[in-house]
Amino acid sequence: MVAGRRAPDDRDALLFHPEVSYHRVVADWKAGVRRVLYPAYEARMLRRMPGHLPQHVGVMLDGNRRWAKAVGRDTAHGHRAGAANIEPLLGWCDEVGIEVVTLWLLSTDNLNRSPAELAPLLDIIADAVDSLADQRRWRLHPVGALDLLPDEVAARLKSAADATVDVDGMLVNIAVGYGGRREIADAVRSLLHEHAARGTSLEELAQILEVEHISEHLYTKGQPDPDLVIRTSGEQRLGGFLLWQSARSEFYFCDALWPAFRRVDFLRAMRSYAARDRRFGT
Repeated sequence: MVAGRRAPDDRDALLFHPEVSYHRVVADWKAGVRRVLYPAYEARMLRRMPGHLPQHVGVMLDGNRRWAKAVGRDTAHGHRAGAANIEPLLGWCDEVGIEVVTLWLLSTDNLNRSPAELAPLLDIIADAVDSLADQRRWRLHPVGALDLLPDEVAARLKSAADATVDVDGMLVNIAVGYGGRREIADAVRSLLHEHAARGTSLEELAQILEVEHISEHLYTKGQPDPDLVIRTSGEQRLGGFLLWQSARSEFYFCDALWPAFRRVDFLRAMRSYAARDRRFGT
């Protein structure tokens, strides 16, 4: 062996293996074509986008752990990659004029994950929300059972809301420690407390109770219901997301795992929504 040269090993066999080299060249070529063509394709989609787009979009940011496993990294890396994709999504929403976005970052069920995963995940979420607040582009509104979160995390979420309360921008609901059933139970509990303070008996409340009375006590009270709910990762279920509010929502299920969700995926969801004929049961 010539001095200074590395001894041949298995990596050389892979590098010069005809089949491996061919597939690598093809993959690189496809990636290059996408980098060139997708911006033009996205611009064309935007130009042709119909005007009737959703006012409120809910997004279930699913697939961080599976993405991390697919790229050979740990779970925390997947959660960080997912957090890094939040700001681009909000920019895409701004681009098409959406007024309200609800991001489901952590469910009440997720709080049962192991401390080794949950603690860094909560820090990643809090850091991401702090970063959004620092930009003062969007009005942040935490939704969920904040009392179930560690005090420090809950305080950071509330601080982000306070820091952006006067921002004249898109309203972004940050769903952390959120569960649809828990939200409905909390709404009913709040309704009962309100009427108890007024001296209303249960019999009187039962006679006057309407759907709107419960809506007025939801975490999203005063907001329009979501027109469109997007879920990434290929899963096709609500999982408890906005159970009350999504009764008349349209749904869009995307195969991309959340960290790999792209602008073109978002625009396809908007195009799909715009092509639908919403009849609201009539």
